[in-house]
Amino acid sequence: MTPFYDARGNIYAVVAPEAVRRAGIDLPEQARLAAQTRATWAVAAIEAFCAWVPGTQPPGSKDHRCDGLLVGPFQSASPFDLLIVNTDGTLAERSGNGLTIFSQALSDQGLFPQHEACLLRVHHDKRDTPSPGETSVRAAQVEGVQGFWLDLGKPAFGPAAVSAQDVAEVTFNGRELSHVQPLSALNPAWARSQFVRVGNPHCVTLVDDAGALPANERMREAGLSEGLTRIAYAMPAGAGQPCPAGINLQWAMRESTGRIAARVFERGEGPTASSGTSASAVACAAWRVGWVNSGEVKVVMPGGTAPVLLEETDGELSRVSLFGTAQLMG
Repeated sequence: MTPFYDARGNIYAVVAPEAVRRAGIDLPEQARLAAQTRATWAVAAIEAFCAWVPGTQPPGSKDHRCDGLLVGPFQSASPFDLLIVNTDGTLAERSGNGLTIFSQALSDQGLFPQHEACLLRVHHDKRDTPSPGETSVRAAQVEGVQGFWLDLGKPAFGPAAVSAQDVAEVTFNGRELSHVQPLSALNPAWARSQFVRVGNPHCVTLVDDAGALPANERMREAGLSEGLTRIAYAMPAGAGQPCPAGINLQWAMRESTGRIAARVFERGEGPTASSGTSASAVACAAWRVGWVNSGEVKVVMPGGTAPVLLEETDGELSRVSLFGTAQLMG
């Protein structure tokens, strides 16, 4: 039986490479080759492990039982290679909740190192960032809750960091931000965005009030869903504008000191209850415009609250880390 894990309402199936092959899917032995040939196996793997059993799909639910598929590990000891497969068959460079889930799955299998950091290497086929992307993970407790800290490294800001094209500049709180015309065409309140890369690309749109935060149900409605898909998804599923490789979308509002409310529309997936790298990008964007200081920031999403740790050196963010927990679903 395929194991499913939940991290703040983000659900992934975790499948070993040999289980994929037993399902009759021709998955290469090496993660690097699997990433390079994902068009030959990824959609079949999603349908084999993430599709609803006929007659069990709840009304109004998403097209698949989960938000994606984690294939791995390809080794029996750290460093571990894995693949993060979106439900549209594309690969993700990084997923905070996905890597939290994978770490918990490794722990459940007795593979996660008990007293040292564990290195996870995500292989992908994107051309604008190196593969594999590496994330150091260590087990920890936060406020009595057992989980994992993910070291996401130093964030990068601006259109060049995410290969964005044809975006205008706007100024907010003394910082240069971007005006993404396709977003503001959907809602005039979505006129100020900060591009952030935390291993994968994000576009964080800063809004002034809760009414400008789009509900997940609203983002699934025809019209808005189609417009956001054109922006977030690469061709042929979307238009890849302004980022040809696609972009994860977030909306952020300052709720109180050190606390930011956020919504997420993921590239390759659509609206999600939460996203770890999205929460990290939101915290970074909020720091850059002066909404939060370095230290711990709480990002509140429909699926739960993500603690994010921002480290600052000489007036720049030098590191962002994400804390997460995951549970095996019954």
